[in-house]
Amino acid sequence: MAKLDGKVAVITGASSGIGEATAEALAAEGASVVVAARREDRLSDLVERINGKNGGKALSLECDVTDEEQAHALIRRAKDELGRVDVLVNNAGVMQLSKIEKGLSDEWRTMFDVNVLGLLYVTEAAVQVMKEQGSGHLINISSVAGRKSGPLRGAYAGTKFAVNAISEALRVELLEDNIRVTVVEPGAVETELPDHITDEEAKEGIKSIYGLDDILQPEDIANAIAYCVAQPERVSVNEILIRPTQQGN
Repeated sequence: MAKLDGKVAVITGASSGIGEATAEALAAEGASVVVAARREDRLSDLVERINGKNGGKALSLECDVTDEEQAHALIRRAKDELGRVDVLVNNAGVMQLSKIEKGLSDEWRTMFDVNVLGLLYVTEAAVQVMKEQGSGHLINISSVAGRKSGPLRGAYAGTKFAVNAISEALRVELLEDNIRVTVVEPGAVETELPDHITDEEAKEGIKSIYGLDDILQPEDIANAIAYCVAQPERVSVNEILIRPTQQGN
């Protein structure tokens, strides 16, 4: 029997990178997965792969987490279609680095809308379902930047510090509801995140990290998430920090 048989996991930002790898990892452990993203067309191959492997079950839903109604509807649909929501992986995120003095306020708003408000919208709806069930697990994808800020990443780090603060509040608020909370803080991962950066100085500035010989792969983070989710209910892994072996900061 697979470790997650009978469980239902909802994963945001699942059209690529960590979200895509996490969907495959949880499905491999027996979970039925609901994969959500704005680019629903990019979810079709993922769903086909999961549904074609050993009885895996995947459902794709288009969702922009910055739209509160869409975020709530995602959780409603998951419960209606699959009966419950055991795991929520808040993975949708954007990273647009620049010095604060450059005033790229549209990019600040985008990051806070996706990384913070989007997470809150989906989480609020999921918590209600999990409370009714008497159990659940929230996985919030933060970053090394959620622990340490610095030049070029002030606004982005602000969103990830917020994720860490929200996660700790949820952990305590939900103790009596048997809902676990895990924050995962990756370092440099081979994903689309750096592609969101428009500032040339910031693009140059991250080369020292993203140019390392061997940065993390999405499946490295997915494996950590699968480990946390598969623990007995008495075990709550609250925080995992994962860097490439060569990454200093």
